[in-house]
Amino acid sequence: MRIDKYLKVSRIIKRRAVAKEVADKGRIYVNDTLAKSSTKVDVGDEITIRYGNKTLRVKVTALLDTTKKAEASSMYEVLEETFQPQNR
Repeated sequence: MRIDKYLKVSRIIKRRAVAKEVADKGRIYVNDTLAKSSTKVDVGDEITIRYGNKTLRVKVTALLDTTKKAEASSMYEVLEETFQPQNR
């Protein structure tokens, strides 16, 4: 499954277009390798996403084509979530 679709279906990122944009800006890594929006993910892969001041690292536990909101969180396991202080 493509990384942009996975992020949308798992509801880590709400819209596929936003997931594609984040990937194309070099903010997503799959198994410590820079990912494009078309990068394939599989069960067991680790995904690192850098949002503004937050870094989220998850492990893929399931690949589903569609999910209900309650099932979405079963598609991944959060390994680490860190926040960097904002510079003012």
